[in-house]
Amino acid sequence: MQSIARFCGQCSCGCPELFVDHTAPEERQVVITDDFGQRVEMSLDQFGSIVEAAKSGALDGLALVH
Repeated sequence: MQSIARFCGQCSCGCPELFVDHTAPEERQVVITDDFGQRVEMSLDQFGSIVEAAKSGALDGLALVH
């Protein structure tokens, strides 16, 4: 798997990370891991939809204010 981005937080238990695995089946090539060892797998098209939603501002309301 190729690491694309690490989403570092303010903790000591690890960080969520985004990977692309071009050897995986098409529907599972994008992998997002969390800091607890869990993972989400999706296709490049599905991930592209998330990226487009973020770019358009559709996800702006999800940001949490501390």
